[in-house]
Amino acid sequence: MLCSLVLLASVTLKAQVIISGTIKSKETSEGVSSATVSVKGKTNVTVADEKGKFSLTTKSLPVTLVVSHFNFESTEILVVKEETLNINLNSLPPLNAVTVEGGRDARIHPNVMTLASSYERIGPSQIRNSPVPDPYDLLRSLKGVDNVQSSLTMNSFSTRGFNGSGSTRVNQLSNGMDNTTPGLGFPVANFSGPTSLDIESIELLPGASSALYGTGGMNGTILINSKNPFKYQGLSVSIKQGMMHVDQKQRDKSPYNNMAIRYAKAWNNKFAFSLSGQYLKANDWLANDSSNYLGEGPIGKVVPGTRVSDPNYNGVNVYGDEASTNIKQVAKLMELGGLIPPGSPYLVDSVNVSRTGYHEKDIVVDPNAKNIKLSGALHYKLTNKIEAQLMGYIGMGNTVYTGNNRYVLKDIKIGQYKLELRHPDWFFRVYTTQEDAGESYSATLTALNLNNQWKDHGTWFGQYTGAFLTGKASLGMNSQQAHAFARNIADKERPLPGTPQFEQLLDKVRKTPVSQTGKGGLFLEKSQLWMEEAQYNFSNKIKFAEIIVGGNLKQYVLNSENTIFIDKPGQPIRNNEFGAYTQISKALFNDKLKLSFAGRMDKNDDFKTQFTPRATALVKLAKDQNLRFSYQNAYRFASTQQKYIHLDVGSYTLLGGLPWIMDSMNVKSNPVVDAKTGSPFVYQELKPEKMRSFELGYKAFFSRDSKHGLLLDVYGYLGSYRDFLGRNILYQPGSKKVYSTVLNSSTEVKTYGYGLGLDYQLPKNFSLFFNGYSDVITDVPSGFADYFNTPKYRFNTGIANSGFGKKQKLGFNLMFRWQDSFEWQGELANGPIEAYGTLDAQVSYKMPKINSVIRLGGTNVMNQYYKTGYGNPEIGGLYYLSYGFHL
Repeated sequence: MLCSLVLLASVTLKAQVIISGTIKSKETSEGVSSATVSVKGKTNVTVADEKGKFSLTTKSLPVTLVVSHFNFESTEILVVKEETLNINLNSLPPLNAVTVEGGRDARIHPNVMTLASSYERIGPSQIRNSPVPDPYDLLRSLKGVDNVQSSLTMNSFSTRGFNGSGSTRVNQLSNGMDNTTPGLGFPVANFSGPTSLDIESIELLPGASSALYGTGGMNGTILINSKNPFKYQGLSVSIKQGMMHVDQKQRDKSPYNNMAIRYAKAWNNKFAFSLSGQYLKANDWLANDSSNYLGEGPIGKVVPGTRVSDPNYNGVNVYGDEASTNIKQVAKLMELGGLIPPGSPYLVDSVNVSRTGYHEKDIVVDPNAKNIKLSGALHYKLTNKIEAQLMGYIGMGNTVYTGNNRYVLKDIKIGQYKLELRHPDWFFRVYTTQEDAGESYSATLTALNLNNQWKDHGTWFGQYTGAFLTGKASLGMNSQQAHAFARNIADKERPLPGTPQFEQLLDKVRKTPVSQTGKGGLFLEKSQLWMEEAQYNFSNKIKFAEIIVGGNLKQYVLNSENTIFIDKPGQPIRNNEFGAYTQISKALFNDKLKLSFAGRMDKNDDFKTQFTPRATALVKLAKDQNLRFSYQNAYRFASTQQKYIHLDVGSYTLLGGLPWIMDSMNVKSNPVVDAKTGSPFVYQELKPEKMRSFELGYKAFFSRDSKHGLLLDVYGYLGSYRDFLGRNILYQPGSKKVYSTVLNSSTEVKTYGYGLGLDYQLPKNFSLFFNGYSDVITDVPSGFADYFNTPKYRFNTGIANSGFGKKQKLGFNLMFRWQDSFEWQGELANGPIEAYGTLDAQVSYKMPKINSVIRLGGTNVMNQYYKTGYGNPEIGGLYYLSYGFHL
């Protein structure tokens, strides 16, 4: 028996052939880590270690090995005997380095030179050599992109105008999952998406993309792709330690901590998993604009005055001073009540007076921006062609967002979970987004109600008016002295920041739901999104043309317990959408001309069916030189907030745009008028916003050799918007209430723009880039808030080297951004945004023997403070030292 076992073991061992070796870069002779080695036509696969070494077992010889890596040309090697191999890979030239990995959903062609619409991509090499701490922030360097930063971890990106703190006209998908939060109604940056170590690439489709990606893609679509654990295996670590507020202009010097870890493993090319986590903590940038603001949000303006000189002072980033009243009217009421002598109101000025407010640093209870991200993925190949994926992302922490208020998103949690079946020809996925606002609250409402809880508005204004009258009538003060005297009397024993009284009252108010009018600022929001989506590519079935069909079912479950939406406790709002699309592409005249037609139909419970067509043409002028033409329609349904919001923000009430607002305002017995024109308000049916766009582009790659060359991309476009969604301010004379409602523009709004991009790959690992672009809006109706919020001119430029010196261990990256000044329109406030330029930079040192890199870098390294939106914080310098392993 023992002899039989020994014999069987020896036969088994002889049947196993071990192939090992080392994979190196032909240019640098460095080991290529994470290169994939597989046996062609079999399931045998392995991944090279940090030094490029690999070992693979197969049953017999000969076999053909396939060696691939995202930065190198794939190669095939015939192995006829058991041996140790030395494999050298050629680096990809710049054109191929920005080639899209096909097969995700087939809506994007694998080769950028054959795309008939504008396209930008951030690839693995750009991410590894980036000067910015988060790969997501590299979007700022792409042509056509605008950025609004509400806080350290809350960035919003837009293209072709209509820029804002929350972009509702740009789709964002992480691994096919819509990142739009069901409650907020827009993507929350990369707060809950892949970690910095798990992002493989980011793609941007500027311009209309609704025909392919659905509602919201009016001005573009962002696609974030994570690393596949079959391809990217092993342990990766990133540790960034830095410093912020170095000049102590806003806050004391404080540390910046950003740590991430990822581990992935695959077995036999059948099963793979990845786990990733990231922790970020830093003292946030501070919104501290104390300019005096007169008016209501989008129809207000900055005016002269301070708290000392203007009794009705309302600081942009001072909260609680929105409560205001005319003290002469208060005096008349006091006279009627016998509280002051008859005739006294004649001594009181007919001016509005506001309550004393609190600065943002006093109301935001935790100055730390915190973000914890956890993600995991399981991949299992059911067959050689069908792969099952189970994936989840969780993001939690603190951040601040600017809308009509500054919103403190405290302990917010956002989770996305997906199950997907994928085949080269088709996919089916189902996913959900689960949102929990935690202890999120409005800074404005909290400050207003903190004042009201300490001393109700009626009592405070009565004391102020009585003291003002005393100052003028009994003490002989002039008006300015009397106002100062009155404020001191009314504010006596007012809770001061830092005192136990203030902290206890602030804690009480911010934890009380806003639905308790006059008492709280807390949002009880736990909304959900559920989505099913499928697509089939008939290219392998139908040879005449490439035909793709797909569809989706989507449901929003809005649950705010009447703190944001019109839902009632225990009765969430359910809203459904259905969509279907098809795309047909055909190459003609030996691929000299490629035509593509797409169409999409969508139905939302609150709107009529929408159809959006798209037509493109690509003309090959010469090798690597193309002209592209496109006509695209796009649309967007009003966001969940634009439909269902009912929120008192202090000086006015935000309402959605559906018919329920008429009953909410009680217009039958108490009519409302347009606040600007004074004309009676007549409700008009809310419609989806629509646009059509014409684009002409030219792309060319001029190559010196197989490794170096210039990629040129030029585009121009014309856009036209109908039923443009905006807000209008209404006034109700009877109740003296102010409302902001959503409505459609009655005229057509037009835009146009152009851009130029140059990417130059030079010898010795040097690269240069420059892009400049412009967007303009015309034909805006007088008094209509368009929120275009885009400077006319912007540009980005940079120079980098991924490896120089004797052993190419040194590297650097410099990126400069500039934009012109413009006037900002916002729901919080209107005001000027000054022109600014900012430099991001890093230098690096590689340690190949331990597969590590050290970087010293920073963003806004010149520490020239700038704003991206009015009412948003000023952004200063961030400096860091980082260590990366197996990046």
